[in-house]
Amino acid sequence: MITAGDFRNGVTFELDGNVVQVVEFQHVKPGKGAAFVRTKYKNVITGSVVERSFNPTEKFPTAFIERKDMQYSYADGNLYHFMDTETWEDVAIEEEKLGSNFKFVKEEMVVKVLSYKGNVFGVEPPYFVDLQVTQTDPGFAGDTATNASKPATLETGAEIRVPLFINEGDIIRVDTRTGEYMERAK
Repeated sequence: MITAGDFRNGVTFELDGNVVQVVEFQHVKPGKGAAFVRTKYKNVITGSVVERSFNPTEKFPTAFIERKDMQYSYADGNLYHFMDTETWEDVAIEEEKLGSNFKFVKEEMVVKVLSYKGNVFGVEPPYFVDLQVTQTDPGFAGDTATNASKPATLETGAEIRVPLFINEGDIIRVDTRTGEYMERAK
């Protein structure tokens, strides 16, 4: 059990039959009245975010989310296959459970498969991935002086904005949480 007074970012617990994760919290001690905990939490299954205040003494069952390293193997229609790197077991996950940042994952990449009580509800790619630019307009000398950007297609098919000096064939590092270009990969 966890009390609302113990909330921290990333803590997962059960609330009204749902598994939620604390996104933001703030302990409030007003001049008059009792203290409370102002919280923003996310339903880990549906992704919806809710703001709510709790009494610091309220208790909730702790939810343990299993994060298992698995290697992405291949896609077959709307099923995506992952291999457990320890048991060599193949797990098929529906496309709607992958999330929008899965577009940065290529075959044989190791990701974290998220499950709660044996039910898979999501896939977390690595925070940073190195991908090759397969299509973009050519850059020109002197393009590094401004913060202008241009569209680029990556080897996974994802499209992002990159600086003007990036060319086709360049390997770049992408932040999968924001979908933003970070730097050229070494």
